[in-house]
Parts: sequence; structure tokens; C-alpha cells
Amino acid sequence: MSLSRVSVSKVGKKGAIYIPKHVCEQLGVGEDDRVLMRVEDGKLILEFIPDPLSLAIKVKKWARTTVDEFEEESEREQSEIYGG
Repeated sequence: MSLSRVSVSKVGKKGAIYIPKHVCEQLGVGEDDRVLMRVEDGKLILEFIPDPLSLAIKVKKWARTTVDEFEEESEREQSEIYGG
């Protein structure tokens, strides 16, 4: 069981709510990340949507390839799909 830390923020101009830095760090989110918002039973629920590029950079790498290998595979796939 993990301990949680409670934070209070104010609603600013135009409804802006700023998430404390420690919360962003704990969630691994930052400026320009996208968020899905919905209201359930009078509560605001936020779900952060991972950016595919950021996700690719953050995850543990499990394979290696060179640009030449990637290009060869791409050409093979295109040949199978479009004939060639």
C-alpha cells in the first residue's frame, strides 16, 4: 500500500487548475501533455494520455536495429503489400 499526499489548488482565470510539481513528477506528466477530463458524481476525473513519441522514449528498450535494417524491412513489407 502506498501513502498518498493530499494537495489543494485554486481555480484560476478561465478555469485553469495548476497541478503541483510533486504530483506531476509522481505521475510522470509535464507541460503540453494531453489530458482526458470527465465529471463523475460531482468529481473531476483526469486521465493523462501518453504521447506515442514520449512513450517510446521513456519505455525500456527491448530491441536494437540500424537504419539500414529498418529500411530493408520497410522495403520487404512494401514489396509484400504492393507487389514488386
